[in-house]
Amino acid sequence: MNISSVTQTNHHSSSRTIPLTESYNKIGYKGVIVIVDDSPTNLGVMFELLSNSGFKVLVAQDGYSALQKVNYAQPDLILLDIMMPGIDGFETCRRLKAQESTRDIPVIFMTARTDTLDKVKGFRLGAVDYLTKPVQHEEVRARVNTHLKLGRLQKQLQAQNFQLQQEIKQKQEAEHKYRSIFENATEGIFQVTPEGQFITANPALARILGYQSPKELINQVTDIGQQLYLAPMRRDDILALIHKEETLSEVESEVYRKDGIVIWISENIRAVRDNFGDLLYYEGTLSDITERKKAEDELRRARTEAELLLLNILPQPVAEQLKKGERTLAESFEDVTVLFADLVDFTKLSTQTSPTELVEILNVIFSEFDQLAEEHGVEKIKTIGDAYMAVAGLPKACKYHADAIAKMALDMQKLIAQYNAQTNHNFRLRIGINSGPVVAGVIGIKKFSYDLWGDTVNMASRMESQGIPGGIQVTVTTYEKLKDKYRFEQRQPFEVKGKGKMTTYLLTGPLAMGNG
Repeated sequence: MNISSVTQTNHHSSSRTIPLTESYNKIGYKGVIVIVDDSPTNLGVMFELLSNSGFKVLVAQDGYSALQKVNYAQPDLILLDIMMPGIDGFETCRRLKAQESTRDIPVIFMTARTDTLDKVKGFRLGAVDYLTKPVQHEEVRARVNTHLKLGRLQKQLQAQNFQLQQEIKQKQEAEHKYRSIFENATEGIFQVTPEGQFITANPALARILGYQSPKELINQVTDIGQQLYLAPMRRDDILALIHKEETLSEVESEVYRKDGIVIWISENIRAVRDNFGDLLYYEGTLSDITERKKAEDELRRARTEAELLLLNILPQPVAEQLKKGERTLAESFEDVTVLFADLVDFTKLSTQTSPTELVEILNVIFSEFDQLAEEHGVEKIKTIGDAYMAVAGLPKACKYHADAIAKMALDMQKLIAQYNAQTNHNFRLRIGINSGPVVAGVIGIKKFSYDLWGDTVNMASRMESQGIPGGIQVTVTTYEKLKDKYRFEQRQPFEVKGKGKMTTYLLTGPLAMGNG
């Protein structure tokens, strides 16, 4: 049946014609919807309802024309009747899901049937929902808006997933380059005792110093200070510098090869200590001076690229779902509390400290933060450089999520103070907190990452970045949840990006017992 229009008549107006081959334009509409129904009356009702709701609506009266319309328009949603001439709704849906260009378009079945088996069949074919005729206008709007929102979120996550895969690919390429440089470089690698005897040495070091193997080098050079360095006191001078600075870079010296030839070398050396600060051994790299700068620059770039992506740990419930094959792209949470924390001046320290030491410092501090998160029932989301992000209230809902984050924030400040006292560092922790709704989900294929999105997250980040070093800044929303249990200092209103002037509060501690 070749029909080019549908005539609609109701008691409010004379008959009107709905074009089936109207021009296609998405601009200015909330979304594009294709309605498929062999009843002109049903098409007219649905066309008017959704058009008046701000949607671009295309209509079809059978499965064949529906397939053509969908292929052409690539709509955001399809409302599909089951009972139709030619091919019914089930077959139409099956064909849509079989095509790569249309399989991801959400399909909502419309039917007067109430048979559970029909519904199960529809879901198996790929439908996302059912509308039972006669349809209720508010129900139609609600279901349409819900699935369009989910569709937009899925597209957003797909785009973010593609970006993440690109970053992962770059990281893998950097790691491969780093390994290739390491395995084929001319640098030697060593560990030596405080007394001056090799503990370990790699083949490159043996070759540089003229030995057949690391084993021969270790067995024959039993006193580095006397046998290796040309200047008798050279090793003593290097040790004096190491005891003062712990790490030395590009230390240039003249040394003897096994055959007696004198060569120039460049060493990078650091002292390795136990948890009590007692010296265990020295370790480092050694290379011919002519090759040092090129090799060192390549290694530094590869190391920097490798550190751009940090490992993310999925929440336990999400991990269990993935083990069972359940994959939820995104889930909305109506009320959670988000924390951002940043080590102030850590970037400045990074210019004065070796990458190995920086990673060790962050590992110690963030490991303690992880322990606090576990103690308070808080979910760590990720670390980015010297920043730490956590949330309470998901993936399992928790009534006292703001209280849990408040306790953790106060304990984090105490922990930093204790760490500074033990290490003579002067780290200050700046924390920002906000409460509200978020969207959370898993992205990635080979490497999963659990993350949060939404204005609540953005505001928590701004609370941190515009906070006070050593302080815990919260929004009014979080303050209202905590004001009966904690002490606060109100700040003067200040300009917050994208929000205008805002009043915020500094969390200073719990109320004394009996107060409030």
